[in-house]
Amino acid sequence: MADEEVREGLLYTDTHEWVRVSGNTAIVGITDHAQHELTDIVFAELPEIGKEVGKGDELCVVESVKSVSEIYSPISGKVTKINEKLEDAPETINESPYDDGWLVELEITNKADLEKLLDAEAYTQKLS
Repeated sequence: MADEEVREGLLYTDTHEWVRVSGNTAIVGITDHAQHELTDIVFAELPEIGKEVGKGDELCVVESVKSVSEIYSPISGKVTKINEKLEDAPETINESPYDDGWLVELEITNKADLEKLLDAEAYTQKLS
């Protein structure tokens, strides 16, 4: 797993989602490890804008040539934006999981959820 990137400054879940927090907003995606496990992603079913999700709720579904995987919301929030680029180019998740391949933007409704997430070091240890 040494070739998989874990970025500093992001928060992570046990189920391989990442969160980039900016004020009251969080961008959510799947980790480099997750996209490697899924292999070639062919479809992303993203939520409706305005959807309320609780921590641990299904946020979206990602389909690869190998399997269909639910992606769970790392925090409670309201979907304010989706990555529309993924509709035409779901492989962007494989190519750039931390940048262009983000999934959704959430308005954070419970900041305490963030305290339960892993930092880069803890997530790296979990992978090893």
